[in-house]
Amino acid sequence: MTLELTIAGARDALRAKTLSARELTDAHLAAIEQLDPQLNAFITVTADAARAQADAADAAIGRGEGGPLTGIPIAIKDLFCTKGVRTTAASRILEPFIPPYESTVTSQLLRDGAVFLGKTNLDEFAMGSSTMTSAFGPTINPWQRTGDDTRLVPGGSSGGSAAAVAAGMALGSTGTDTGGSIRQPASFCGIVGMKPTYGRCSRFGVVAFASSLDQPGPFARTVEDTAILLGSMAGHDPKDSTSMDRPVPDFAAACRRGVRGLRIGVPREYRADGMPAEIERLWQQGLDWLRDAGAEIVDVSLPHTKYGLATYYIVAPAEASSNLARYDGVRFGLRVPANDLTDLYEGTRAAGFGAEVRRRILIGTYVLSAGYYDAYYLKAQKVRALILKDFTDAFGRVDALLTPTAPSAAFGLGENMDDPLKMYLNDVFTVPANIAGVPGISVPAGLDADGLPLGLQVISRHFDEETVFAVGQVLEDAAGFTAKPAIRAKVLS
Repeated sequence: MTLELTIAGARDALRAKTLSARELTDAHLAAIEQLDPQLNAFITVTADAARAQADAADAAIGRGEGGPLTGIPIAIKDLFCTKGVRTTAASRILEPFIPPYESTVTSQLLRDGAVFLGKTNLDEFAMGSSTMTSAFGPTINPWQRTGDDTRLVPGGSSGGSAAAVAAGMALGSTGTDTGGSIRQPASFCGIVGMKPTYGRCSRFGVVAFASSLDQPGPFARTVEDTAILLGSMAGHDPKDSTSMDRPVPDFAAACRRGVRGLRIGVPREYRADGMPAEIERLWQQGLDWLRDAGAEIVDVSLPHTKYGLATYYIVAPAEASSNLARYDGVRFGLRVPANDLTDLYEGTRAAGFGAEVRRRILIGTYVLSAGYYDAYYLKAQKVRALILKDFTDAFGRVDALLTPTAPSAAFGLGENMDDPLKMYLNDVFTVPANIAGVPGISVPAGLDADGLPLGLQVISRHFDEETVFAVGQVLEDAAGFTAKPAIRAKVLS
């Protein structure tokens, strides 16, 4: 039963001393040892450090002290710098990199008493929707289709973090969301994933992909648990110029608000051609649940949504090509021996970067090049402003939007890999929120015909995560999602 606890439930048990932090941590380390050879959700497991942190947590609880996460074992996406623990970004070029400092988000989680189990797998430099571009091999989704043992992807880029929580290897985890990299894997793995407002959580110490889009956020099994984690992760950081100096509300309390009197928008442009009927039905079911709980459903329009994906795949690679220029064999990680500096740069970057990262660097370098900057990057920024205006106009009429999280359930390992455009379409419902910088959450709401989880997405206005959690909690209560992934059930039941 220890592995079935929520963060809130484990916290109560630790405070009541019916369970020790050491017992809780050992149970999750045993689950990692048992399941990770199949799932490859972790790149680095820090068992000794986790046990030391758990012992410190038990001592703090014994003294009547402790923070909101004291003794809670969680996993950290291997994109967050952790002092003294290697941080690879799932890339060979950073494989030997051991940061001498802690990211702000992870330092705040440690401040509040969390126990770190290890660093989770991801798409290389967070570029992907499947966790298949990792230099350390793909992560496997713990869910399987009914009567079919095809190995499925967990989504990406935070697929390792999502799989670890879904399989019972951690009570919660951190992720980053640049175009849907928290919400899409949460949907694929049947858990909750939250992307806060851009600027709500510090990006200091997070390996940068696309700086104007990246935002850290939490994964957990319930809406309340993600609210508890976000309460620790959020807050102003003077070391990040994009971090906003705004008060951090009691997100967990917002989960109990309900939706009576709220106006929920249905963006008509999200009814994409060819969307599976079961996803359309689930979307309608979600709207019915919110209407039954007292919300008013309103039709709205986001007319520039159709340009969202194209805008994203100009802005994100452009910023990636700039950010990744620092990995040259001189300052970080891998260095390939060479006779001169040019050969050093070329040899190191060729050996260190995978195919998808090289593709995006080339796209980004092209759109930023002389003669094409105005035609592509500048125009994309203008369209981005129009997409933001769409959201601002919509939130003048409604309090939140409800959409599907992804256009499909989890797909098979290797499917879509030969078609980058098809892979990029996985983010079609999540990318607009990143472009506008607004918060969004994915809540598991049902199963498809193959028995795989499907998520619904709630989006609200800037810095109104409380409404996102309130609506998400109503969906969670109504859906009563209790299904469990096959691999977890087979191994640990």
